[in-house]
Amino acid sequence: MKPKTGRYSGFIRPLITFIDLLIINLLILVCLRSAMSNFGYHTILSLSWIVISYYSAYYEVYRFTKEITILGKLLKQFIFISLITFAYVGYKYKYVTPDEVWNYIIFCFISVGFIKFSIFFLLKKYRLLYGGNLRNVIILGYGKDVEELKLFFTTNPNYGYNLMRVFNLKINKKEEIKACYEFVAKNNVDEIYGSLNTLNTTDLDSLIHFADNNLKTIKLLPDSKNRMLRNLAVEYYGYLPVISLRTIPLDKVINKRIKRLFDVVFSLLVILLLLLWLTPLIAVLIKIESKGPIFFKQRRNGLNYKEFYCYKFRSMRLNSKADLEQVQKNDPRVTKFGKILRKFSLDELPQFFNVVLGDMSVVGPRPHMVSHTEMYAKSVDKFMVRHFIKPGITGLAQINGCRGEVESDKDIVNRVKFDIFYLENWSILLDLKIIYKTVVNVIKGEEKAY
Repeated sequence: MKPKTGRYSGFIRPLITFIDLLIINLLILVCLRSAMSNFGYHTILSLSWIVISYYSAYYEVYRFTKEITILGKLLKQFIFISLITFAYVGYKYKYVTPDEVWNYIIFCFISVGFIKFSIFFLLKKYRLLYGGNLRNVIILGYGKDVEELKLFFTTNPNYGYNLMRVFNLKINKKEEIKACYEFVAKNNVDEIYGSLNTLNTTDLDSLIHFADNNLKTIKLLPDSKNRMLRNLAVEYYGYLPVISLRTIPLDKVINKRIKRLFDVVFSLLVILLLLLWLTPLIAVLIKIESKGPIFFKQRRNGLNYKEFYCYKFRSMRLNSKADLEQVQKNDPRVTKFGKILRKFSLDELPQFFNVVLGDMSVVGPRPHMVSHTEMYAKSVDKFMVRHFIKPGITGLAQINGCRGEVESDKDIVNRVKFDIFYLENWSILLDLKIIYKTVVNVIKGEEKAY
């Protein structure tokens, strides 16, 4: 039976969160008096649950997570929930007895714990019996650590790792590394595991370069003598430590949900409060000056290099080079009204529909036209790293002056540096800061008007 690969089951955590919130709210009606079932308490309890789970990493359960770790997360979550519940009861409803509160907490603990462990074990059974939800992996290196990892993958199918091949570097390192790259390029490999006991600095640089430019995840088996790796993320597969080379905050499902919620709410506000009345006005002015459609759409590369249509208000006359050549200073293709649109970035406003559709985010690396993406992917180191997250209407590079026409290699290299910093250091506060600075720049008309 052919393995059913799948990196992440993105729907599972939101579903578990919804079930947990449903349980803790419904059990209020069962275990506590009706006076406790009010909007205020339900709201406080639900918000507290979400906030506590975020900071305690309650929903950060992976295929290699141990049962004792899950139990620890469960206990930590309910310790805080118990404190909040008793505090609220003591402040609002003194006649609710401690026994009733304890009954509520115990029933919640048992019910939520049952759901959490059931899903955890059902996923293991699903991988074991049906070969689903697998990640294709390869190992690069040789030695005791490689043999232990190989044994772990082959004897623990319930973890969902499909070991496709081990590249032994003992005989002919150069040829094996080359063969590894060719194998990854031709096969659907999700993760590359490399042994630091085998790989030297040159090999590691080459591996990182290859993975970054091919959107592959690298994890390293640490050398026990190497102290410099202590600050990197270490995960345990059984008792075997494995290092994650790059941590991306938006890989966490809770962060994805927060960013997505913010994107949708913010975009809908822009659409309803601004685009609803501004679009007809801009449409009339575009039509008066030149023939053609109101909107301009162009294929661009987004998350995981997937193509999508990016929408803009048309600022140029119809031409055959729109998908091949960037707009340049004093470009004759740009209309008079188009210059105004571009000066104040009004031509970008339709991309809020792209955000609602899920192709883009409000903040992220700016997407390039497909032909330029292919060119930069070959010539600019780590350019492909930008595609680990969704592209944005604005970004860290743009508010730092890296916008408009790419006149030299230095321009695109600086953009990539800012984009990589953003994806490795994302926070909702950083998004708000970027949006604020973007609005300030737009009001000043600092966008390049070409």
